[in-house]
Amino acid sequence: MKPDYEAQGEPTRYHPLTAQLPIKVATQDVSVRYGDKPALEGVSLEIPDRAVTACIGPSGCGKSTFLRCLNRMNDTIDNARVTGSIRIDSEEVNGRDVDPVVLRARVGMVFQKPNPFPKSIFENVAYGARIHGLADTKSELDDIVETSLIKAGLWNEVSDRLHHPGTSLSGGQQQRLVIARAIAVNPEVILMDEPCSALDPIATARIEELIDELRENYTLIIVTHSMAQAARVSQMTAFFHLGKLVEYGPTEEIFTNPLDQRTQDFITGRFG
Repeated sequence: MKPDYEAQGEPTRYHPLTAQLPIKVATQDVSVRYGDKPALEGVSLEIPDRAVTACIGPSGCGKSTFLRCLNRMNDTIDNARVTGSIRIDSEEVNGRDVDPVVLRARVGMVFQKPNPFPKSIFENVAYGARIHGLADTKSELDDIVETSLIKAGLWNEVSDRLHHPGTSLSGGQQQRLVIARAIAVNPEVILMDEPCSALDPIATARIEELIDELRENYTLIIVTHSMAQAARVSQMTAFFHLGKLVEYGPTEEIFTNPLDQRTQDFITGRFG
């Protein structure tokens, strides 16, 4: 008999690891509605700095909606309404004085499908730095591009063809180019929405290695449909179901000793 998950009680939340680490992102009672349709309900959690937090759950559970709240991408949807508090350090993301353009430099995003601009490799990375006035000279811009490509693990592969189109790269290289583009504007947080779902296993492995390297300098929050990937790359895991946060804690605990039956059933493949 299939369990009646909708009839189960309040989400289980626990934060043993976040008690030991600085908190970068904190949400309190965040809910999202698209018109009359609820997409997310009462999500409260604390995301530690310099760590990877994975958001898992079945399709349509609200994990990507939650991710888009963190850099106000839901602002671009006419009928979306976001309530609750979202703070990065001590700043309220939805404050009236917060410029979404500046926020999205601070909170970079990498999407499911690689989306390089129809420009050269160099211009893809330089674009944001130019827009935000991060370089005063050509030499400074060159340094930003090189440093960003090095951090994204792409410099050695493209240093001799920076003026070739970004779209001429392979899928995995394009995704690393997009990550370099995000890094170039000095973000504090990097959001990744299923960044490997369009890539082959070799490219996926390279992106996962890169994620592990990036957490030394950034807070990363990743949505993934792959339980194996979440287990490999993250230190914290949040499980969403039916628009609610069911359980949140250290990845090892979530996968080996979940406190909620819904988490156990999803991880073991009973539904999803």
